[in-house]
Amino acid sequence: MALATAGKVKPKAKAQADKARVFTWEGMDRRGARVKGESRAPSINAVRADLRRQGVNPTKVKPKPKPLFSSKKKITSADLSVFTRQLATMMGAGVPLVQAFDIVARGHENPSMQDLLLSIKTDIESGTGMAPAMAKYPLYFDDLVCNLVAAGEQAGVLDILLDKIAIYKEKTESIKGKVKKALFYPAAVIAVAIIVTVVILLFVIPQFKELFTSFGADLPAFTLMVIGLSDIIRAWWWAIFLGIGGAVYVISYSFKRSRRFREIVDRAVLKIPVIGGILNKAALARFARTLSTMFAAGVPLVEALQSVAGATGNIVYQDAVMTMREEVATGQSLQLAMRQRDIFPHMVIQMTAIGEESGALDDMLGKVADFYEEQVDNAVDSLSSLLEPMIMVVIGGLVGSLVVAMYLPIFKLAAVV
Repeated sequence: MALATAGKVKPKAKAQADKARVFTWEGMDRRGARVKGESRAPSINAVRADLRRQGVNPTKVKPKPKPLFSSKKKITSADLSVFTRQLATMMGAGVPLVQAFDIVARGHENPSMQDLLLSIKTDIESGTGMAPAMAKYPLYFDDLVCNLVAAGEQAGVLDILLDKIAIYKEKTESIKGKVKKALFYPAAVIAVAIIVTVVILLFVIPQFKELFTSFGADLPAFTLMVIGLSDIIRAWWWAIFLGIGGAVYVISYSFKRSRRFREIVDRAVLKIPVIGGILNKAALARFARTLSTMFAAGVPLVEALQSVAGATGNIVYQDAVMTMREEVATGQSLQLAMRQRDIFPHMVIQMTAIGEESGALDDMLGKVADFYEEQVDNAVDSLSSLLEPMIMVVIGGLVGSLVVAMYLPIFKLAAVV
């Protein structure tokens, strides 16, 4: 089965990955017992040779048939986080690397993740280092992970570095989940309010319109405005739907393709009340956590800052870190480079300065990351508590305004009577 999840890889690496397929086999082991299983290899001959090395005499080897309906799912960052923790645990327990990959891959519920891990396992079996094997899939394993794995392989402490990567992944996934929660809540409130309002305008207001027409009386301006809005939505709902869809597509496309547009958006969201504060704290937590992890692993500061820039999640912080990297490369201290940027709080700069002076930069940055991760957690909880009454105010205000608009003529008629 050809690998369908390699992502954006180099042509040579992709060609190597595509050669590997999954084969089913049957055979007899050294005791004469019948055994069967699956193996990933470039060819049937490679499977037979691998089985013989394991003491299995293969009697039948054939490519695994492709399913009629593919069950593959997208590989998520959560999948990668779980894989890293499982691999770190097994390596720490003394399980050989190839066997650990095989156990984690075959135990994973996502078929796409299984293919990815079995492909890396095949490369490792052929003599490729773990870091180069993972680097073939930059869509899933970024420079930070590959650099840490390479450092662990060179120093002979791969299990320790894998544990650090696992902790880093778990922390970043946690902070990412909190940020998504903070953004999802207000978006959900707005969406619910819009849906309720549209339903009333499409189905309820027209019923009142027919009733008021039979009265033959002049209607209040507010009522006429709401009826007019209802008529527009009923007549042009398709155009409104296409317009909203087109706007979402254009914004999404521009955000992915235009660096200038993304910079404008990223700067704007950092200034949004409450939400902007959470995003700032999250970016600082990712900056400190990533730099602490890489520095503790012995990655040179200049090289580490390259990976840190992409891990911040915001182009404003990314540009600032890349500028700091250039300044540090010329011999400037990290804390001085940070002072010249206006996005780092005084506490972060001071902790960095203490870390540089004491030779414990990784520890100081780890404490900064812990502090801001807790700040994000508290801010999200506070936001949730704040939005609960706001939900009632927003939805109640919209629905209440429509109800008042429809009942004003009835109150007017009652006053005349």
